[in-house]
Amino acid sequence: MAGISYSTLVTQIKSYTEVGATVFTTDQLESFILNAQTRLMYDVPVDADKKQQSTTMVTGQQTLNCPDACLFTRGIQVYTATTGVVTGANTWLERRDQTFLNEYVSANTSTGVPKYYAQFGGATGVGTGTSGHYMFSPTPDATYGVQIHFNKMPATLEASNTTNFISLNFPNGLLYACLVEAFGFLKNIEMLTLYENRYKQELEKFAAMQLGRRRRDDYTDGAIRIPIPSPSQ
Repeated sequence: MAGISYSTLVTQIKSYTEVGATVFTTDQLESFILNAQTRLMYDVPVDADKKQQSTTMVTGQQTLNCPDACLFTRGIQVYTATTGVVTGANTWLERRDQTFLNEYVSANTSTGVPKYYAQFGGATGVGTGTSGHYMFSPTPDATYGVQIHFNKMPATLEASNTTNFISLNFPNGLLYACLVEAFGFLKNIEMLTLYENRYKQELEKFAAMQLGRRRRDDYTDGAIRIPIPSPSQ
């Protein structure tokens, strides 16, 4: 699958809209592409963005930084060995709100193997300490190893990063999302509606792969799940 590059996408936007550099500046085109990628990121969680990160809890410290560019957390494993390793016996933490954790141990003085976690904070989302924090309860009483499963904000398609997963694996959807932005800028409602519908059609196919076929296999889910209309007898 060849996909498209940043420069090819820019050329296609200009070609489909029949508008050149006198109307679309470089900054405007970058804005269209960024907005389209942000929309895609929130419309469908992509398997390529699933990441794992191992770290270690700090004895007596209730919080821990989220991984860099953490979009959302899918789960946290705590390994019961007190040497910080991420092998052997482990448990999955249960996610709760901060208010629940504060009520669970109201004085925040109880220590032990954590059972619950909450996620809070976040700023730029690009580095350590700016992507939010985890809160644990009880407060860890040892340097437990932690395996964090999360979705990471994808690399942005731009002039300095000419391809990414979406541009290579969902180029038509990316193009249609960009054209929605472009025709919105041009205030051409007819063409905006056309490409909005095209985007939604392609998004259904992409989501069926990302949220459907890639998350099951023939051994455990071999039965056909799509209803097939058949004539009545």
